[in-house]
Amino acid sequence: MRISVITNWAYGVTVVLTVLSGSAFILSATSATRERIAVEEHLALDDLADELALGAEERTDEARLYVMRDDIRHLDAFQGKEGEERRRERAIRSVRDLGAAPIELQALEDVEKNADVLDKIEEEAIAAYRNGDQAGARQTLFGPEHDRLQTALLAAVTRFRDLANARTQSVMHDTQLRSDWWGFIAKTLLAVTAALFLSVLYFILKRRVAMPLMRMTGIVTRLAKQDYAVDVPLDRRRDEIGEMNEAIHIFRENGLERDRLDAERRRDQQTKDLILQMMHRLQACQAQEELAEVVALFSPQIFPDLAGNLYIMNESRSTLSRISSWHEPLRSEPVFPATACWGLRRGRPHVSSHEHGDISCQHLDQSDTMGLCVPLTAQGDVVGLLYFEERPQGHMEAEASRLYLELIAENIGLAAANLQLRDKLTNLSIRDALTGLYNRRSLDEDMNNHARDRELEQLSCMMVDIDHFKRFNDEFGHDAGDEVMRYVAQTILDTIGDAGRAYRFGGEEFTVLLPDISDAEGFDIAERLRSNIRGLALSHRGRILGPISVSIGVGSLTEGAAVSTLLTRADAALLQAKGQGRNRTVMASVLMPEDSKRRGSA
Repeated sequence: MRISVITNWAYGVTVVLTVLSGSAFILSATSATRERIAVEEHLALDDLADELALGAEERTDEARLYVMRDDIRHLDAFQGKEGEERRRERAIRSVRDLGAAPIELQALEDVEKNADVLDKIEEEAIAAYRNGDQAGARQTLFGPEHDRLQTALLAAVTRFRDLANARTQSVMHDTQLRSDWWGFIAKTLLAVTAALFLSVLYFILKRRVAMPLMRMTGIVTRLAKQDYAVDVPLDRRRDEIGEMNEAIHIFRENGLERDRLDAERRRDQQTKDLILQMMHRLQACQAQEELAEVVALFSPQIFPDLAGNLYIMNESRSTLSRISSWHEPLRSEPVFPATACWGLRRGRPHVSSHEHGDISCQHLDQSDTMGLCVPLTAQGDVVGLLYFEERPQGHMEAEASRLYLELIAENIGLAAANLQLRDKLTNLSIRDALTGLYNRRSLDEDMNNHARDRELEQLSCMMVDIDHFKRFNDEFGHDAGDEVMRYVAQTILDTIGDAGRAYRFGGEEFTVLLPDISDAEGFDIAERLRSNIRGLALSHRGRILGPISVSIGVGSLTEGAAVSTLLTRADAALLQAKGQGRNRTVMASVLMPEDSKRRGSA
């Protein structure tokens, strides 16, 4: 057989093989494109399910908040959700264009039906609330029927998501298998073509076909193993080799896009999980220190490229102080007035950066680093500030992360407000409102605790009474009397320091418990207190109140004595001090037994 015939047959066979391999690559690329479309459809349906569930919960939350707080903003937000509901209804109708199965459409119809019934109930509840039927509105929104409908709606959404996920996952699997199959066929044809060219047309295949095919074979193999980091050189020849190269480019780009979408979804899910964990721990915080620790622990995990500070507003609403920090932010000061932050002034997040062309907050230096101030609010009041800034090797997150920042700030603000409210309620329950000292209830509890303390060896008690207190009320008014009691209470606190605790026993009488203080030491402290009070004359509204003096009775635990009798013995000593002319200190241990019995019975 002539060489020309062999060459022609080889050429013809080679052309056929080349066409077939190019077609296989095109089919592989087409399958990859279908796979990408299936991925996009899967993400679109998943996002639609999330919007349906989240929209129903947000609308319900706004309705409930309105009937609970009577805040028109929640009503406006509730009514504003109607536009979003209509947009989601159009999105539901567009699902039919995505090729949804009849069972998925049935699930969507269930979602629409439950959403309509739920919306009707919420609108009726709001109408009833605005007509004055507050109890009925709340019963409707928090009743079992509403919960049942909401649960049914969420169940329908979940069912729709499961059905859509099952269908799209199946389509994605089929298209991926088809793409891999055509890729395998294409590689096989390329290998046969390369062998034929090397054996028959060595020089032609080596320069025009063999070397490109060998290079693309390695690329296709790595792409088949999902190694999308492989570099695919662009070949612009208008033949089968160029088409195969373009198909490989498409296949690689689709694989990269699919990996990017998967990685982005995993990162987003990880961020959501961390935010959820952070919210759970914020709700369980018992003190402000725990709140600061939780924020400093989770914020770097959620936003690793951002440094930040957590500030809390003081009681006078004038100054913010830093209670926690992470990644060592450089720009913001540890303490600054509330007026120095534009975010607090405007009541919304504020970006301080020359690149954004906006003014920088006064509590930041003049660095070019971008800073974000997010106010912490709860029930309309500002309780603190969450500050973020770019790290040297980081960057400010996208708009979705900005939404996460605001969500975190809202939950931190609620947690901080709850802790402050609990502290205020605790102080109201254990402290006297006029003097700030512990009240009689706290005294009883501490006495019971001391009585149960088996290791307690020494305990001194002082009963303090303001001499001639009625004179201040009669001559200068009750406001002057209150001023005298506050002065005496503050002097008691300054005198005893950390040695004990002071209580308002009742009226103008005060009690001081001094653990681990002997009888003699208690007497010295009492004398120092009496001297401190006697050493100053008060004035009230321009009038001199005159000197103030106190009578003090000191009692302490004696061998075999019960803690429950300590107040009685100290009070007996106080009566003795008042009986001896006031402005003096008497120790219970120096009383005669008859006097002690007489004072105790009195």
